[in-house]
Amino acid sequence: MVKPSGPVTGTQALSTINPDHPLPRKNRSSNSDGRTRLPVAQDVAELAGVSIATVSRALNEPEKVRPATREAVMKAAAELGFVLNSAARALSTRRSSTVGVIVPSYGNEVFVRALSSFQRTMRAAGYQVLAASSEYDLATEMQEVTFLLQRGVDGLMLVGGIHDPALYARAERSQVPIIQSFSLSDREYCVGFDNREATFRAANYLLDLGHKRLAVVTGTRENNDRAAPRAEGCASAMAERGLELSPAHDLIVSSGIVAGRDAFSQLMGGPEEQRPTAIICGTDEIALGIMSEASERGIDIPRALSVIGFNDSSFSAVLSPPLTTIRVDADEIGKSSALALLNLMGAKTMVQVTRITPELVLRGTVAPPDKL
Repeated sequence: MVKPSGPVTGTQALSTINPDHPLPRKNRSSNSDGRTRLPVAQDVAELAGVSIATVSRALNEPEKVRPATREAVMKAAAELGFVLNSAARALSTRRSSTVGVIVPSYGNEVFVRALSSFQRTMRAAGYQVLAASSEYDLATEMQEVTFLLQRGVDGLMLVGGIHDPALYARAERSQVPIIQSFSLSDREYCVGFDNREATFRAANYLLDLGHKRLAVVTGTRENNDRAAPRAEGCASAMAERGLELSPAHDLIVSSGIVAGRDAFSQLMGGPEEQRPTAIICGTDEIALGIMSEASERGIDIPRALSVIGFNDSSFSAVLSPPLTTIRVDADEIGKSSALALLNLMGAKTMVQVTRITPELVLRGTVAPPDKL
């Protein structure tokens, strides 16, 4: 499990001090036998000149306390070295001020960007984020969800719509809402985009330029409802024009740059008249691998081969040539998922499906085919 660090906020509640980081002696009170003790709520109340109940409200439900009183309580708590603890708050309010996120992989930049945006939004609302990676394995994801539920998270964000059915039942029993991200679903609350439509548009752009032999290369399609629709989008665009996506041009590879290099070797190893003139990739990393292998073999991109990536990763614009790619606004997905989950946890009504529109970013890796 990964628990991103962040400042403790006023929405979290009281706690004892971590013994590994004891308070300075001047901030500690003394027992009758002369031993020091950790400050408690009563000490804060006495210093701030308020009741213990007011201290509790100021730290647990600050919106219910006048600003001046809240400031006095926070100042007294800081002076005494009194710290806040979400565990104590969870016992009294049945809310932990934590939410869980499970992504398929930390190796995909788009998931990391979405997670960062999600965390920023949640932190601003007073929540901490516990994150984990499933590595595209449903059993691993179930283990992580079980752990998060045992930790008492108030909500969950999951990627995609393929999950163990028992996961939803377990979350429902715990009364923990789930928001789905990166793909669309009529069954669950979700923030995502139409993966099929994204590559359908990209394929049509290539076909309009005169390409007839397209290829598509994606990562694993097992437990992944994003990769397969991307291949389907390309095939559908070709079918509408009386063309067929050859099975030899529809590849499933492992993720990463090396996988892209291997894919290039498979696609370009046959007779020239059978090779694709354009390749749509399921990720920018795969596209980078294809570009790298093409460069080593002296194949000019885009004159001899057009390449389109997916995600608009941070390196895409600085490649030579710059990569044409399908941009997914990962920051918006993360932010919108956080806001949607906050609404669900607050029992507020919300739109069940929030649709994000991908954008085809034209750069330097696409051109009309040199030879048809």
